[in-house]
Amino acid sequence: MPGLWDAHVHLTQWALARQRLDLAGATSAAHAVTLVRARLDAGLPPAGTPLVGFGFRDGLWPDAPTSALLDAAVGDVPVVLVSGDLHCAWLSTAGLRLLGVGAHPTGLLREGEWLPLQGVVDHVSDDVADALVHDAAVHAASLGVVGVVDLEIADNLYVWRRRAAARPGVVRVRAGVWEDWLDRVVHDDLHTGDRVAGLVEQGPLKVITDGSLNTRTAYCHDAYPGTTDHGVLAVPPERLVPLMSSAHAHGLRCAIHAIGDAANALALDAFATTGAAGSVEHAQLLTDDDVARFAALGVVASVQPEHAMDDRDVADRHWAGRTGRAFPYGALHAAGVRLALGSDAPVAPLDPWTAIDAAVWRARDGRDAWHPEQRLDLTAALAASVDGRPLSLRVGDPADLAVLDDDPLTRGTTPGALRSTPVAGALVAGTWTHHTL
Repeated sequence: MPGLWDAHVHLTQWALARQRLDLAGATSAAHAVTLVRARLDAGLPPAGTPLVGFGFRDGLWPDAPTSALLDAAVGDVPVVLVSGDLHCAWLSTAGLRLLGVGAHPTGLLREGEWLPLQGVVDHVSDDVADALVHDAAVHAASLGVVGVVDLEIADNLYVWRRRAAARPGVVRVRAGVWEDWLDRVVHDDLHTGDRVAGLVEQGPLKVITDGSLNTRTAYCHDAYPGTTDHGVLAVPPERLVPLMSSAHAHGLRCAIHAIGDAANALALDAFATTGAAGSVEHAQLLTDDDVARFAALGVVASVQPEHAMDDRDVADRHWAGRTGRAFPYGALHAAGVRLALGSDAPVAPLDPWTAIDAAVWRARDGRDAWHPEQRLDLTAALAASVDGRPLSLRVGDPADLAVLDDDPLTRGTTPGALRSTPVAGALVAGTWTHHTL
């Protein structure tokens, strides 16, 4: 079959997260602290560096994550725990001090407090980062992946030119650009789809307009239950529209992060105003009218189905009464909207079979399907995972292929079975990048 694409990754962060303390299973702040203490008992981090954990989701925790709680267990060891949605971090007092934050009332940094510090925590030498990214790409190829859209918050043009010069690529990379580095891409006269080097091509302009559900910062029409808080609008229309207009004028597509229904409405307004082409990334909560607007405007819904499984209980609490239009993949598909499936790795694993299974079954771990009316049929989910290629292969098609040991149309009749789809091989431009044959 055509090779699989992940339409939304942060590849360096995914590569780093694979090495970090896994907090995805923490059911409370106290539980997370016990996991941290156990890791420290096995060995302290090098002097001057923090212990970094990843993957906690505090939206349903019965207790609050605070510096005081961490400090009682870790003392003067700097600890930085990054949430599973990347939109907040929980730090010990020593961790705050190491990052230059100083005193903080809780030690839980959200959105604008945290995001500028993320690059500091993620910083490793180029050699280390590149080796980890290569290993992550090799693993992705073993799942049948032939390409990713990399939306890492970095100077991706420089980073991927360096990587392409150092060694042959394993997967195709469509490298996004952020506002801070847009001038460089414009200066080099690169348009979305232009080849940069090796298997790397120029990707879209990426803009984050709101927060996330788990952090309760997604920008919504209705306030979060029990509050007057509607979330965070990080980039208002008066800034978003000129930015998208500039990108559009220079041949760049736009990838606009919008999770809450109010943020999605504003993102679609901006596409309508500017005439830009591109995608809304996440599109997690939509009004019925905005589902129709996706189709009318030709905007791609770039979605991450495993997020629905991770966040279903959080959504039931914090989007109570609205979850029938949350993660509305079935409605989008029925309206004729083009869907592109991804992971947002490291928020969910870089594994297209996980995403496909979540889209088809909207269930995991033996639970009942969550809003099964929003399921995708398997053919639609597969079609949304191959970067717009037809599912049928023809002579002369690009030799970016996944070779499977089982037919997904047969395997997909059993809930959860697609998650372990056996992949015998992957080829990019006719060259094996993985095979067990």
